This record gives sequence, structure tokens and C-alpha cells, in this order.
Amino acid sequence: MNIDVFNGDADGICSLIQLRLAYPLESRLVTGVKRDIGLLNRVVATRGDDVVVLDVSLDRNRAPLLGLLAEGVRIFYMDHHYSGEIPGNPYLTAWIDTDANVCTSLLMDRYLGSRYTAWAIAGAFGDNLRGAACELAKQLNISARELHDLEQLGVCVNYNGYGNDISDLHMAPDLLYQELKNYCSPLTFISEKFELYRQLCDGYFSDLNLANDADVEYVTSKVAVYVLPNEKWARRVSGVWANALTNQYPDRAHAVLTLNGVGGYQVSLRAPLVNKWGADLVCAQFGGGGRKAAAGIDNLPGNELKRFVDVMVNQFL
Repeated sequence: MNIDVFNGDADGICSLIQLRLAYPLESRLVTGVKRDIGLLNRVVATRGDDVVVLDVSLDRNRAPLLGLLAEGVRIFYMDHHYSGEIPGNPYLTAWIDTDANVCTSLLMDRYLGSRYTAWAIAGAFGDNLRGAACELAKQLNISARELHDLEQLGVCVNYNGYGNDISDLHMAPDLLYQELKNYCSPLTFISEKFELYRQLCDGYFSDLNLANDADVEYVTSKVAVYVLPNEKWARRVSGVWANALTNQYPDRAHAVLTLNGVGGYQVSLRAPLVNKWGADLVCAQFGGGGRKAAAGIDNLPGNELKRFVDVMVNQFL
């Protein structure tokens, strides 16, 4: 049996598209909303099975990973989040790079010898690696308009992955992957499935307009903290709005907090673009995680808000 495990954001989806275009096969899909990263807990496999894991932290999936390896399951693991110690096991093949300017889509592009680079560019744009995406695009003969379309698709596919559960999303990530996977280029998808592309874009811009009216909790030249209401649109837009704010104010760190209905907040944190470091360190102090440039907290208690702001200010002085 073949099982493909992937994050439900643009980076996870675009990574798997590249892999399965290069090596097509039927597989069982395991994915979820962007913050659902404990995906290996849902994998049931036995000796002789093959599992691909894309764009989820090895460290957060360590226990189920070790259990699968002990069963003799072959695992290919590609990611750019904090991994901790990578197990030495003959059944594990790991391609992990935690550099702040790398994402899983870019790693997959390298692994496949740049066979489906346009998908890697879309994935990088979705992960807010605009510089890396534009640099990679120089290898392709595409127009400025086509580059814009790749960016828009990456951002909107990424936006679609945010939410507390699948009901918050415009489309479940596995279904969106199925819509995208048969196109060798995302530009072809945009051309042939323009209505679906337009649907994702319209949802994104509608939610973004609502976010622009959000309350500012705290703001300086170095740090900004915003609070969004407990609404589906807010859960969908939190991460991509944090990316947009970071692009607009590259010298500043940004936290977008969304009320969660139980007295706390869901947090999307971005380090400054000029120094993509420290977001994971801040979130780890509150039970969260992520990577150097971008991290999150599933539930920041309301009484911890002041401490969170203080920790953030101290980190990004």
C-alpha cells in the first residue's frame, strides 16, 4: 500500500503534485487543515508499505514515525520545519533542510531535478518565500503576468488551508489536490479551471478586506499584534494576512491572533522579512511550534496575552 501524507497548505500540496507527476501511482491521502500537523498518528501501515511524508515537522510526529519504522514501513520524509534528531534507520529516507529561505516545494524541485518548477514556485509563494520564488522563476521563460498568476495561486491555495477544521475551508485539501494534480503546470490549471481559481481568489480578497479593519492590540516599529474575531473568515485569513503584513512592513514582526471561543487565541506569528529568525522560539514558549520565519500557537490562553506580547517584543528588539 502507498500512503501520501502532506500538509494541507500550498507547500504540502505543491510538493506532492511534483512528486506524483514525476512518479505517478495510486495512494491513500492523509492530510487536513494547515495546523493539523500530527498527521502520522492517522497512518496505519505494515511491513512492505510505503509512506511519503511532506511538509510536516518530524519532531512533532516522532513517536508515530518511530512506530512505523519499527514495523518495517518504508518512509520518505521531506520537510523544512524543525526536526530534532533525525532517526538513523534503514527504512527512513529523509530530505530535511530548515534554512529560513527553503520550503518543501523547493526541496522537491531539487530532488526531481527541476522537472515541475512552476509548481515549486507556486508553493514557495504560498509559504511567503517571495524572493526565493522570483529567483527560481528566472529559470523559466514566463512573463510578468504569468509570474503574478503563480503567486496568486500559491497564496490562495495556502489561504484555503487555514481553519480549525475542514468546515472552515472553501475546499478540503485532499479534494483541492485532486483538482490540481493532473496539470503539469499551474498555469495550465489556471487556464483550464479558471472558475475554481477565481473562486479561491475571490474568497481570499473578500476575507482580506475584512481583516484590514482588525483591531490593533500592540504596535511599534518592530512589533505588531492584531486581534481577529472568532469567525470562519478570520480563521481562513489569519496566516496569509500575517504574510501580507510582513511583506508590507519587512522590518517588523507580526502576530495575528484569532479568538477561539474558549477564552484564548489561535496565533500566526511571522518574523521580520529582513531577519527571518525567532518565530519558532517565541511560539515554543506557549506550546506552539513552526519554523524560524513563521510559527503558530493553537491555543494561547487569554491570560497569557500580555506575556506573549512581552516575549515577542524581547525576541524582535
